[in-house]
Amino acid sequence: MLTWAAVSALATVVVGRYAWRRGMLDHPGPRRSHAVPTPRGGGLGIVLAGLGGCALLDPPVAAWMALGLILIGGMGAWDDHRGLSPLWKFCLQCLAGLCLALAIVQAGASAVQCACAVLAVPVLVNAWNFIDGIDGLAASQALLCALALGVWLEGPMQALALALAAACLGFLPFNFPRARIFAGDVGSAAMGYLLACLLLMAWHETAQPRWPLLLLPMTVVLADTGLTLLWRIAHGQRWWQPHTAHLYQRWARRHGHVVVTAAYAVGTVAASVLMLTFRYAATLAVWLAVLATMTVAAGLWWLGRGRWIDGVEA
Repeated sequence: MLTWAAVSALATVVVGRYAWRRGMLDHPGPRRSHAVPTPRGGGLGIVLAGLGGCALLDPPVAAWMALGLILIGGMGAWDDHRGLSPLWKFCLQCLAGLCLALAIVQAGASAVQCACAVLAVPVLVNAWNFIDGIDGLAASQALLCALALGVWLEGPMQALALALAAACLGFLPFNFPRARIFAGDVGSAAMGYLLACLLLMAWHETAQPRWPLLLLPMTVVLADTGLTLLWRIAHGQRWWQPHTAHLYQRWARRHGHVVVTAAYAVGTVAASVLMLTFRYAATLAVWLAVLATMTVAAGLWWLGRGRWIDGVEA
């Protein structure tokens, strides 16, 4: 684990210097949540750690899972350098999701799980890409979710979860409490993809009545990104364009990035503890715990969202 943290930290330093030379900078603006030009692409170490973790899996599973990660990492690196259209990114994310589906087929997953794998990759990749602009938020959430799923999993998949957690830990000092570099598309996309791998493999290895618990560690991120997206679609806004309408963005403007990252971490830790607490509970208790957590998350989003017009507070 310390090895992957060191690899991630070293990769961040190297990419940071490269990004300054190449002008790979996120500049402040009305659609951004930071105040100074900040290099991006620092999450390359996440990709390297993920590939190292994949190497520990059974060869057929490892090959397809690693291919999906290479596609996602390559897509992110290209987007960090030159920019990539939303349509191309979505197509490549779905292709990576297909790679994940083929990977879990090798492990004996069902057709439903394979279909969900294709869907999970673009959902989680975009969710983590959204939150990369808040100092420490993407890496801390990926770290906590990976640790929670790592406790749940066993064997080589647990090693992959720890590799992701370690890589996030190595990156965090450069991104929190003040971001000197962002993970960029290469890092945030890799986080989302690897979390999709852990989630789907954990689902495959989990008894049927308890699999909904696996969603709990990601509830904080998914509630904010998902409900905000639905809100923008319902109000006829250009939902595919960058914006600052997410709850964490609004809170960051009001309370600062550190407070937001810490608050979201507390929520994810609480949801993860709930997941592990109800792991061996009766089916009814499991579903009540999941529904209660999601209801609380949606309620907090509704109370905290206020009113906005195209991402600007009314």
